Amino acid sequence: MMTTATAKGKTGRKPRGPAMTVNTVTTAAIHSVRGDAASTARRATIWILGIHEVTGNPSMRHALLTCTALLLLCTVSARAETTVEVLDTFPAGDTVRLGPNQSFYLHLRYQSDQPLRIWARPLFQGSPVAAGTNPSRLHPAGSGEVLGWFFLSEQDAQVDEVQITAGDGSPDGTALVANYPVAVIGTRNPVPDTTAPAWLGELRQQELDAQRAAYEEAMNTPPDATSILLFNGFMLVMFACGILGLFGPAWCIWRWQGGWRLAAAVPGAIMVFFVLRLLVDAVRDPTSHNLWPFEVLMVGGLSTVIIAALLVARRLLGVSAA
Repeated sequence: MMTTATAKGKTGRKPRGPAMTVNTVTTAAIHSVRGDAASTARRATIWILGIHEVTGNPSMRHALLTCTALLLLCTVSARAETTVEVLDTFPAGDTVRLGPNQSFYLHLRYQSDQPLRIWARPLFQGSPVAAGTNPSRLHPAGSGEVLGWFFLSEQDAQVDEVQITAGDGSPDGTALVANYPVAVIGTRNPVPDTTAPAWLGELRQQELDAQRAAYEEAMNTPPDATSILLFNGFMLVMFACGILGLFGPAWCIWRWQGGWRLAAAVPGAIMVFFVLRLLVDAVRDPTSHNLWPFEVLMVGGLSTVIIAALLVARRLLGVSAA
């Protein structure tokens, strides 16, 4: 559009009406569509302009632009706008003080034609505040009431605005849908708790029920072949790292002499200390090492890498196996 208008000012030629109209409608439609549709529209427009540059056929360009504009306008008309509004907060008020381990809750109501996730992010003077915010489960299409919250990571932090975003979590599929101005001030001193409103307990229970339902669904869903393959592969690699990390140094200590034996003893000592600590901690508290396979993978992998490096060094230096 701007190129055509500039050409008119320089050459005095009047731009063709259909081209200006189609270009204007197409550009407006592109700016009205978000997400994958917008990306596709931009690629289609660039492709159309490329055809015009190669063929130099204005009629073809106008026809293709018209089709693109009609398609995008249909997309815009079919897409309902997602809205989120703040119904209430807890603690209530325009200025709120948060003590240690206290959270600021927002009672939200949404309207959307497709499933979405909703996040509340605190800001101060336009910059994000160090804070922990609510994770968001996938909410069904339609309307509903949900809970947003955050807590301040720094006790002296301040908030003057809460940005509420909604979408699928991707950069193109997530948009800012609301701004809520509020002054939240962190303090090092405990703030007396006030009576929580009824909606807070109801929405908390709603989130717990949804999490429980999602967990039960995941437990009742049989794993697919890919998941089974990945799990078995991980366990195989974990056991291999544990065995090699433990018995590799022992074999090297038995076969090598001098400084090489001392070098092999380093990963061996690491593995022995790790195994003893794992056993002692498990006796004291069986839940202390719930992620023990990952610990075995890391420590055993480190020991295996050290032994492999020593083997390569001996080969390069021509040291005999005896």
